[in-house]
Amino acid sequence: MATQQSKSHRVGEWASLRHTSPEIAEAIFEVANYDEKLAEEIWQQQGNDEVLFRAFDKTEQPVLTWDDKVVERKNV
Repeated sequence: MATQQSKSHRVGEWASLRHTSPEIAEAIFEVANYDEKLAEEIWQQQGNDEVLFRAFDKTEQPVLTWDDKVVERKNV
């Protein structure tokens, strides 16, 4: 079983490769229960409300990115 540290590293690397904010990537993996195939499917949808709510709960930043697309807190 993966440790929390290894999960965080994998999610961070996954986010970087997909030009996605770490907060969004972490929220995607939480919703997908750390199933990478399901996480990829969610990421491809580019706009899951549950993911965006979770992601913005993790930060005070006004904007995050999802595949280089800007998502503004005020629009969530």
